[in-house]
Amino acid sequence: MKHGGDLTEAIARHGGEPADWLDLSTGINPWPWTIPHPIPGSAWTRLPSRADEQDLLAAAREAYGAPDDAGIAAAAGTQTLIQWIPYLAGPGAVAIVTPTYGEHSAAWSSGGREIIAVNDLSALPERAVHAVVVSPNNPDGRVTDGEALRRTAERLDRRGGWLVVDEAFADVDPGVSAAAMSAELPILVLRSFGKFYGLAGLRLGFVIGRRDIVERIAAALGPWPVSGPALHLGTAALRDRSWADAMRAKLAREAKKLDHVLTAAGLQLVGGTTLFRLASHSDAPTLHAELARRHIWCRSLDGAREWLRFGLASDDGLNRLASALHSIK
Repeated sequence: MKHGGDLTEAIARHGGEPADWLDLSTGINPWPWTIPHPIPGSAWTRLPSRADEQDLLAAAREAYGAPDDAGIAAAAGTQTLIQWIPYLAGPGAVAIVTPTYGEHSAAWSSGGREIIAVNDLSALPERAVHAVVVSPNNPDGRVTDGEALRRTAERLDRRGGWLVVDEAFADVDPGVSAAAMSAELPILVLRSFGKFYGLAGLRLGFVIGRRDIVERIAAALGPWPVSGPALHLGTAALRDRSWADAMRAKLAREAKKLDHVLTAAGLQLVGGTTLFRLASHSDAPTLHAELARRHIWCRSLDGAREWLRFGLASDDGLNRLASALHSIK
């Protein structure tokens, strides 16, 4: 399964309607930030203004702890940024810390780059000009510490390269972010809005980094890179700091509930974040198929046949998952 959050494949294989399914295949917060009503009509009827874009960027700079002298740009989701970066970076091979989100490798490969898979930034080979690391990592939640990021960025700077740090899940623990060092080093921090705020359909993401690099990316994105409704809602949500603080605590509680369901069924916890949990099972493909027969969709992972990734769910959803796991034993 390439991505979570799309039940098309599940329904095609196992039938049912979307409402019949418990979708645990994503790392998207199932308790989203509440959208105020109504969204101003002007957000739909006029082109996004530069002033509205600047308001959004100011809110993101504060929420993500970006230095005043760092550049910041918004796009219609971090996927857009992931696809652009290989075409804007200087020539050379890219090292990608794996296993991780597969679209990084796909994007750099489409850009004609040599891909070097490494298991840690300390294993960066001399021929690597650029590097990509996801922190917290998807799917195992591994966090790369700041000093390792700094050392790697300094090495790549001497080679004329960039370090891409995908922080799609860093909202659950802001202290892990590399944003504070992004103004002085060739570090590009990617932040996804939709996962933590539970509004993935809005399509909004950010890149934070050295001004000259971010300006190059912003120029490639062109005018109006973010829709009017996304500007309006993104600004309001990013400024709602009390909601964010309360949600971090809630996600931690809900992740523990999911852990209990998984371990009670005999699965072994491997890692994850408070938005998703990674577990191992001796026959994960069969378990995945049996859950799907019961219209429960979790995430299987290419190249790791013993792993399954589970997103969060309400208490009713967890009860349904627990019952299904018990029936499969």
